[in-house]
Amino acid sequence: MKQNSELHLANQYIRYTNTNLFLTGKAGTGKTTFLRKLKTDLPKRMVVVAPTGVAAINAGGVTIHSFFQLPFGPILPGQILNDSRNDAKASGKASFRKFRREKINIIKSLDLLIIDEISMVRADLLDGIDEVLRKYRYSNQPFGGVQVLMIGDLQQLPPVVKNEEWSLLKQHYNSPFFFSSLAFQKSQHVSIELKHVYRQKDDDFIHILNEVRNNQLSEASYKKLEERYLPDFNPGDKEGYITLSTHNARAEKINEDKIAQLKEKKQSFKATIQGQFPEYSYPTAENLILKKGAQVMFVKNDSSQEKRYFNGKIGNVIDFEDDLIRVQCDGDETEIEVYTEEWQNIKYTINATTKAIEEEEVGSFIQFPLKLAWAITIHKSQGLTFERAIIDANAAFAHGQVYVALSRCKSLEGMVLKSRLSKTGIICESSVSEFTREVEQNPPNEKNFETAKQNYQFQLLQELFSFHEIFRFFRSCDKHLQENAASVLGNLKDKIKDCFPSVRTEILEVGEKFIPQIRQYCFLEEELAQNKTAQDRIQKAVSYFISKLEENVLSILQDYTFDTDNQAIEKTINGYLEQLNEKTIIKLNCLKACSKGFVIGEYLDSRAQAILQKATARKKKAKEISEENIEHPELFNLLRKWRKEISEKNDVPAFYIASQKSMVELANKLPYTSDQLKNIHGMGKKKIERYGKDIMAIVLEYRQKNKLGLLNFTLDEKSEPKKPKIPTREISFDLFKKGKSIAEIATIRDLKDTTIASHLSHYVGLGILPLEDFVDKKKIEKIKAQFKLSGMEALRDVKNTMDDSISFSDLRFVQAFLKNANTK
Repeated sequence: MKQNSELHLANQYIRYTNTNLFLTGKAGTGKTTFLRKLKTDLPKRMVVVAPTGVAAINAGGVTIHSFFQLPFGPILPGQILNDSRNDAKASGKASFRKFRREKINIIKSLDLLIIDEISMVRADLLDGIDEVLRKYRYSNQPFGGVQVLMIGDLQQLPPVVKNEEWSLLKQHYNSPFFFSSLAFQKSQHVSIELKHVYRQKDDDFIHILNEVRNNQLSEASYKKLEERYLPDFNPGDKEGYITLSTHNARAEKINEDKIAQLKEKKQSFKATIQGQFPEYSYPTAENLILKKGAQVMFVKNDSSQEKRYFNGKIGNVIDFEDDLIRVQCDGDETEIEVYTEEWQNIKYTINATTKAIEEEEVGSFIQFPLKLAWAITIHKSQGLTFERAIIDANAAFAHGQVYVALSRCKSLEGMVLKSRLSKTGIICESSVSEFTREVEQNPPNEKNFETAKQNYQFQLLQELFSFHEIFRFFRSCDKHLQENAASVLGNLKDKIKDCFPSVRTEILEVGEKFIPQIRQYCFLEEELAQNKTAQDRIQKAVSYFISKLEENVLSILQDYTFDTDNQAIEKTINGYLEQLNEKTIIKLNCLKACSKGFVIGEYLDSRAQAILQKATARKKKAKEISEENIEHPELFNLLRKWRKEISEKNDVPAFYIASQKSMVELANKLPYTSDQLKNIHGMGKKKIERYGKDIMAIVLEYRQKNKLGLLNFTLDEKSEPKKPKIPTREISFDLFKKGKSIAEIATIRDLKDTTIASHLSHYVGLGILPLEDFVDKKKIEKIKAQFKLSGMEALRDVKNTMDDSISFSDLRFVQAFLKNANTK
């Protein structure tokens, strides 16, 4: 393809900036060819998506809905970020499937997202893409910081939106078109219009098409189109005319009638479908029925070196053989021997070795690349080129249909209008016209590109030398550890506390001061890659920060001890550690990639590789606890192992058996009698009855093993302040959520059934637990009626009127429910 200035500028923006780009242009300006070229030689990590199955297959990508796992109904702003786990409800909220780990890794390491046929993408769908990217990339930037290339012509086919869907969406969007997307409007973007038309060569015809495209059809152009109005035109079977119709039923009827008129024998060809290849993506009929003399259209470019046919080429079937079909095309000296072709359905995967995003074939469709072609819908003709076409567009019902139909033709002479073209049939949305004018009036130039390129370089360097994320997780971890110091064992809290000042002053603040210094080098005329002074400074800074990160952060993550019996604290701290570890590893890999200088391609590659590494926090159990305030750490670890076994066996939290404080006292005081156990914090009568024998056996065995003998047991004279207790009803509620019955909870907690029922009635009153889980429906109605007569507070009076089958617990559950209902 011949290079031109618009294509060159578009290529520059995609290669050397992160600016979002809308690439548009009239039919036949080379948009699809540009996409194919990018796929072969662009160093960025990319994914190609399209709104429909056929468009995705043709673009060599996947559908938007399959990759981003989005619903087909309306997607309201914030819906995915607020709750991606809801089932479909009557309110219109859609359901979202969980993403596979590999899909998340692809999203996290993505540099460029290419969306083909953007004209058919609704605004809410583009915002859905934005929310998925932000969700899994943990970013508030539009599209999660991913560069987006949108390819398409707004004057062609529009997005499909039903009236009932638009009634919901119009509250949030000015139009259904992609440019009304909230994410698109917030993003930094440029639009480039390709102006050189490769399809049509006739300047007069190109001029007419431009007027139709812009809804500005002049009288002179209208008269020229009127000259092509030939309602009685009836071409010969071998002339190669194809009818373009607005409706599918009309096109199918023409094809059925035409093939029925042929007296030849029918031939049927069954496609071979392997793996996953959804029906909506079939490029031609699964069961292709043809006859000699049938007019057919090729639906794929020739994959052989001869390139004998292309997508949209028209011909006639002249013969059949075992493994081929012979087709004669007008203007060709010889017939074409047509063999089956293969279409691949792909998914994106990550190469385990190179970490590159690769296309993996998950299914294939093997069939002769032909379909009956006396007629085709205007919708399905998008992207095709015809030498001769009969256009029946009088019933155009959607924006862009007339333009798509007319622009499929190579010349005005090859076009016949079956129905008179009505000016009112040329539908053009005002919002599209307004946006298109803005695109035409604000084209980017080389100067704009240079600024965008410099901004991109600075943004990447700013990212490289910014340590805010690492500091944020380091600070949060330190704060949580210090606030819960009494509940945490191990050396982690002291290590984090000791290194915190260095992380702030020697890493975070030094980075903040260095960024403005390096900024000046990004906006000079001299290329950053060739600026020796800048590269020297970058190399020295890289060396400094690698040393400081390894010394103050990585050293802790590689060697620490941490334990707590509080599940909430454990979950929070482990979450901070996992994030801190991941961010540190990514940062170190990126810094090391720049140890010999900053090169954008190498930096992007190292960043992606680092993101894909399994950067998970080290397990807290890797080392046994050995603390100065634990006199017998070996015994402590033995008791902890016993507690874990009991906890898992009975399906109760570990601290229900013995709290962390109790465990420390047991390991320090070594009690071996029941009386001694009573003086251990948290060891009451019930716990001693249930667990005392186990504990004393472990302690005695430890004493004997270490020849400690039966030492005197020291009683504490000082009473320590009590830890805040978990409300007793919360404990019962937690056990009920784990599937325990009221009777089982009562046994575990050494309480009466009625007490547990009283605890749970509180949550019925809050509307958290359903009343029907505890009381039979018939009883509920009977109790409700009696409460109405006797009053809500007269519990004993109501009980006296009931038979013995209704308990006080039943009354309490219904009473709690009614009180909640009365407060609403």
